[in-house]
Amino acid sequence: MRNGAFRRARNAGAALAMSLTALLIPPLVGHTAVANAQPASHLVRIDDADSRAVTAQVYSESMDRVVPVRVLLPADTSRTRPTLYLLNGAGGGETDATWQANTDVTEFFADKQVNVVTPMSGTASYYTDWERDDPVLGRNRWQTFLTRELPPIIDAEFGGNGTNSIAAISMTATSVLNLAIAAPGLYKAVGSFSGCAETSTPMGSAFVDLVVRSAGGGDPVNMWGPPGSPARLANDPVRNAEKLRGTELFVSSGSGLPGTHDYLDAPGVDGDPVAFARQVVVGGAIEAATDVCTRNLANRLRALDIPATFDFNPTGTHSWGYWQDDLHQSWPLMARSMGI
Repeated sequence: MRNGAFRRARNAGAALAMSLTALLIPPLVGHTAVANAQPASHLVRIDDADSRAVTAQVYSESMDRVVPVRVLLPADTSRTRPTLYLLNGAGGGETDATWQANTDVTEFFADKQVNVVTPMSGTASYYTDWERDDPVLGRNRWQTFLTRELPPIIDAEFGGNGTNSIAAISMTATSVLNLAIAAPGLYKAVGSFSGCAETSTPMGSAFVDLVVRSAGGGDPVNMWGPPGSPARLANDPVRNAEKLRGTELFVSSGSGLPGTHDYLDAPGVDGDPVAFARQVVVGGAIEAATDVCTRNLANRLRALDIPATFDFNPTGTHSWGYWQDDLHQSWPLMARSMGI
């Protein structure tokens, strides 16, 4: 992709975003933001600018750091298009546990008129605004970044038309529900795959604490306070399910029993018996727990008469093969919601 294509996409998106903010990105010189008159949060540069899979280095004012954001562009960048925010799990994209490394996401979206945007940072952060800075994980204001700072930049620089959806796995499958609750109308659809939608129940709080401590070494008390705190209640999608009304929902989980993607030569296992045992035993236990949370969310939405699509797989562990299936199966709903 040449520089002219980026300029056309930027100009088209900027026209749509102009009414939303006075903090738009100034014109680029060599894909680097002009130094003077920069908005607080801004695009620093675009890496791999001549490909369809670029990395936007975005400065976040709220976190006071540069966040690498992977952007998968459509073949036709002459037209504005919707944006799918596709979040990695507990590793936040800082390990090899990413959509790009473990699924066919690049090939799957090759013929689709949509931007696919994935932050490559945020380990064990739950992509939320933490109450306090953490000695290990630092300052986390991901809800602010994802709902307020990043979308205008994506629209202005990459031809977004202001229509968005969001999908995620595991830890961030909880996050996407909370992001939709916190920013009503920002996302047309939400895809939540193998997440625990409870954060204030004993099991939900234990799940949160385990993820934050084991995946990133952070202190979950710095995030939402101790179990039973007001912030844990406020960030519990089951308790706040009424606020999901009007958003199209696709929610999935497996039972934890071995299924079609659990075999010794499966991608990610690659014949390693230790990796196979970990996927079946540990991944099975995690998925069985998230299945309980998912069923509780389904019951809550049913009681509130809020429509949602649930896919309860009778088998399946907490692993990438099933999440790739979930993305494929949820895409028609998300595409329809975005007018694709």
